[in-house]
Amino acid sequence: MPTTGERFERAVSIMARLRGPGGCPWDREQTFDSIKPYTLEETYEVLEAIDNRDWDELSSELGDLLLQVLFYAQMAHEENSFSIDQVLDRLSQKLVDRHPHVFGDVKAETSSDVLRNWEALKAEEKKKRLEGGGGKSAEDGGGNEHSQSVLAGVSSGIPALLEAYKLSSRAAHVGFDWPNVGGLFEKLHEETQELQKELEQVPAPVPRPQISGVAGSRGKQLSEDLRARLEDEVGDLFFVLVNIARYLSLDPESALRKTNRKFKRRFQWMEEQLRASGRSPEQSSMEELESLWQQAKRQEREKQ
Repeated sequence: MPTTGERFERAVSIMARLRGPGGCPWDREQTFDSIKPYTLEETYEVLEAIDNRDWDELSSELGDLLLQVLFYAQMAHEENSFSIDQVLDRLSQKLVDRHPHVFGDVKAETSSDVLRNWEALKAEEKKKRLEGGGGKSAEDGGGNEHSQSVLAGVSSGIPALLEAYKLSSRAAHVGFDWPNVGGLFEKLHEETQELQKELEQVPAPVPRPQISGVAGSRGKQLSEDLRARLEDEVGDLFFVLVNIARYLSLDPESALRKTNRKFKRRFQWMEEQLRASGRSPEQSSMEELESLWQQAKRQEREKQ
């Protein structure tokens, strides 16, 4: 029976073979940029398997995600940038360094203690990188005053809900937070009112969503200034909702994904009912669609 290390070395060697002479033409053509979309796709497939509690599928999806790591490391090795060995060494060292309560003599009795230590250690690591002239990025401000911000290092390339969660979490760690969840609901009400106030500026009748995605009312488009203000207020609403999720220790991305699947499941049930009667949603009234929607909800509750 091969060891875990032997299994890992086999996967690394297979990746090297695929990229090497006589390997796979597709694999050999790939670059860091061309692989990025697959990395994101595989990450979401891992999350979906977890949400579905499909452990057999999860083991397969985790393998696909690991493939992305091996792919990047192999390409970097070919460019003499770094190798999978350095990836593993840095990971192991980071785990040891950031867990002094396990591998050292630091005390951490609760998960909150661990998180505080973790943030302090990351801040110290960042300071050392900047002092050494390394680890600078556009996101950190390239060594300017923004690089010292508690928000530095939160990538703008991650999904917006996750970015909002991370930004507000960082701010909360230094005390910039609502004292209780009630304050968040007050803020939600305030932001809703602000959006409604901006909607008063929309010429009647209020625009309905267009298939083309262009907001307009019977062919009239909204002004760019009004569109920008509406977008700003909608963004504020999203940000408050993300903070409510954070306050309740819920993952906003996971919550929205589950709601998306719930909507899809119920809507497809409605389509099946209509199809059985030889019709489609477009051929049905809003009252009938709403009645079917309520039926779909009741059926789900009865199954729970």
